[in-house]
Amino acid sequence: MKMLNPRRARLERRMVGSTNRWCFPSKPFSGDLLGLSQRCKALSVDLDEALKNPDRLCVSQIQKIFSETSKNKPVQSREADVILECLGSRWELHQPQLFQSETLSKLYLMALAQSTKRPTKELESLLRAQLPGKIKERPPTKKMIISLKINDPVVTKVAFAMALKSLYLSQVEMNVNDVLAVLASAHVLQFSSLFQRCVAMMMKGLTPSTVKSFYLAGCKYKEEQLTTACEKWLEMNLVPLVGTQIHLRKIPQELLHRVLRSPRLFTFNEFHLLKTLLLWVFLQLNPKVQTVPVQETVLAFFTREGDWSSGRLSHVTDGQLVQDRKLVQAHGSMIRQRMSRLMTSFSRKYSFLDQDTGQSLVPLFLCLRLHGIIKGKNLEELRHINFFPESWLIRVTANHYHAEYTTHSEVIAIYGFFFEIKGVRHDTTSYSFYMQRVRHSDVVCEHSPVSLRAERLVKYEIRAQTLVDGQWQEFRTNQITQKFGFSKPSCKSHALKIHTVGLPIYASFSFIFPMS
Repeated sequence: MKMLNPRRARLERRMVGSTNRWCFPSKPFSGDLLGLSQRCKALSVDLDEALKNPDRLCVSQIQKIFSETSKNKPVQSREADVILECLGSRWELHQPQLFQSETLSKLYLMALAQSTKRPTKELESLLRAQLPGKIKERPPTKKMIISLKINDPVVTKVAFAMALKSLYLSQVEMNVNDVLAVLASAHVLQFSSLFQRCVAMMMKGLTPSTVKSFYLAGCKYKEEQLTTACEKWLEMNLVPLVGTQIHLRKIPQELLHRVLRSPRLFTFNEFHLLKTLLLWVFLQLNPKVQTVPVQETVLAFFTREGDWSSGRLSHVTDGQLVQDRKLVQAHGSMIRQRMSRLMTSFSRKYSFLDQDTGQSLVPLFLCLRLHGIIKGKNLEELRHINFFPESWLIRVTANHYHAEYTTHSEVIAIYGFFFEIKGVRHDTTSYSFYMQRVRHSDVVCEHSPVSLRAERLVKYEIRAQTLVDGQWQEFRTNQITQKFGFSKPSCKSHALKIHTVGLPIYASFSFIFPMS
């Protein structure tokens, strides 16, 4: 025979609404529809929503009531209801403003439940004071002390104070230097309106010095809108802006990889993008270098000399790099001899990407369209540096006929055919972009083959992008297949005509030679 437990706890009851109706809290929902209906009426909660999940209607709905009433009521000069202990300080807060924060709301309700024997009645009296048409005078309540422990190292006392101030004022002044810590404070407080305001400010304040920290913050707090904005900004500014500053070193490899894979990435030409990526690798291996070195210094480092295994540039200082810059300007070819004396040697048996240090960087360089490097001088430099595996260089040499060009007013030559890429500004808001075939006799074509074919089939596409009021405008032609000759109209492509007030405009030309 199974004996009953004589110490079995009694079912406690709690009152809901303003009547004597009671419900049992031992189960998520006891089936008492009248009791649930009265509870929803007291809290101004929709009954249908409460029926879906009766146990979770408390905090969010109370927040809603207090936040709506706090928007329409001025802050009265009365004694604080709550003292918040946090970051070694005590902060005095008032109930209507406190309930804008989900974290503080939960702490307050927990303190209310522990400080009184009838927390539901206390809460209902507070809510009735907030509802329209109810008692305007707030009943006296005992001042409560709540504590909040913050483990996020980004949160500072100043930023946390600004976040608490935002509970009372809709527009608290803050600058870009403070926004990251305020964002972290808003996340701790679960203060959604302030959090979104910080996100909007960060999206507008992207610079080479802030893009890394803002991107990592977006990843940390799972704010996809912010991470996407950082990626989009870097796609347009990696080569023309970030690639010319020391801040390039800070770009995380994961972010760089995502940007390099994007079809919207802007570059003047593929060799320019390669130089930017080589500079990024150089800065990763040489953390003590604090100035952007000249191109010859970077290429010389990967050509023959450099202590790759130790991940450092041996014996090279900023002063020596500045001196090398002067040597380049004055003596040109002396730079390689200078770098040879500055760095320790390594074996040329294996390329940089074949060695342990370079293995983790291979995915970055697989994103490059090396077949787009077609100038004889650039191809020679590509072969001269001991960076890429031999198989890569053979493939580039054999397949360099397919390339993407992203430039402004430049003549390019490929497989003996010469094209001039043009961007024309017609007025302050009207632009057009097109390309046309030119004769080899009209351009300087040293060491370049010349095709004798009068016509050639080309498949091409023209794109343009610009930023207007924080939003990217994109323009493009369709993929067009056209036979180019020397005389009009066959020598000229279709023109991409755009109207925009945005500056600068990033134009891209992509084309291939189909079999013909």
